[in-house]
Amino acid sequence: MFVQEEKIFAGKVLKIHICTMDGAEWLEEVTEDTTVEKLKEKCLKHYVHGSLEDPKTLTHHKLIHAATERVLTDAKTVADENLKDREVLLLIKKRPPPTPPKTAEVGSDEKKKQDTKAPDKDAILKATASLPTRHTDRTVTQHNIRDFQTELRKILVSLIEVAQKLLALNPDAVELFKKANAMLDEDDEDRVDETALQQLAEMGFPESRAIKALRLNHMSVTQAMEWLIEHVDDPSVDAPLPGQESSGAAVVAASGAATGAAAAATSDESSRQDELTEIFKRIRRKREFRPDSRAVVALMEMGFGEKEVIDALRVNNNQQDAACEWLLGDRKPSPEDLDKGIDTNSPLFQAILENPVVQLGLTNPKTLLAFEDMLENPLNSTQWMNDPETGPVMLQISRIFQTLNRT
Repeated sequence: MFVQEEKIFAGKVLKIHICTMDGAEWLEEVTEDTTVEKLKEKCLKHYVHGSLEDPKTLTHHKLIHAATERVLTDAKTVADENLKDREVLLLIKKRPPPTPPKTAEVGSDEKKKQDTKAPDKDAILKATASLPTRHTDRTVTQHNIRDFQTELRKILVSLIEVAQKLLALNPDAVELFKKANAMLDEDDEDRVDETALQQLAEMGFPESRAIKALRLNHMSVTQAMEWLIEHVDDPSVDAPLPGQESSGAAVVAASGAATGAAAAATSDESSRQDELTEIFKRIRRKREFRPDSRAVVALMEMGFGEKEVIDALRVNNNQQDAACEWLLGDRKPSPEDLDKGIDTNSPLFQAILENPVVQLGLTNPKTLLAFEDMLENPLNSTQWMNDPETGPVMLQISRIFQTLNRT
């Protein structure tokens, strides 16, 4: 009867999976009220196959819960540690504490630290007194590290020329003409909102000024009206926007290119190449730069002329702060530099052309359209970087640039 009561009140029996660092494994049966220390003792007896001769062996080992990497506390029971049946515990020997250094060793270490102490300003000046004086222009040093966005435009201009020549040899060049002409037709930015224009005309503003104001303010009647009032006495208020004076010619040329596309499809390869190159040049002209109207007003209020403000915003991708720095600085690069490509004999351009991913991408019409878009809309670069067709090409260009720029 006494034995039965003992079994009843002994608690639930669990089988715990024990593992050691050398690969030994076994199941250890314990009750829920068994302490971790007692369990550890049973494990060590099983592990060393007998009694524990050295009593310190018990304190030099620990049990770790494998799933949570938690060290079990010796004084707690199996139930306190919330151990379940068939859970895995690791039996690991504790690391011995570091031996405290001797007094003599401590003294030598302190001496070494003092010997390796950093020199003060006087010691540095004394040690470098015999060296020649050099004046490094930090500004020039920073400019030598080329900015990727600045160089990317030059790279794109040159790659567009290469891609046009490759795609002109494509038997599907007629489809490329259709895409190019469709892009010209879909470009609504050159069209003026007739309703907005009529509202400004009814207010008494000349039509040419109203058109200019609407284009500068993205067809917003309110902002265009404010611009017209602010610039009523401006002598350059009637000056056309860059590219506006030739917009009619561009439209006529675009329509001529559309009608000549079918004939170009049946002509020889050189004619197709010329037609394709000409169409994409017209696309670039068609996508004329649209300055941020608020940035234009803010910069002109500082005393800058409208033309130079528009040039500054074009060079700096409509970033007002950067445009202000450009206007106050040496104004490099100039607006004319934007249409210049990279040196085709440079190591950078040669490395880009030799890359297989870039070579394959240049035969894809979508890559050419992406290059054209990024040329006039640099903020769209992220969109093309994430595109499955054009993204790998842009990634390779970026990697090659960064690699050569570091070297």
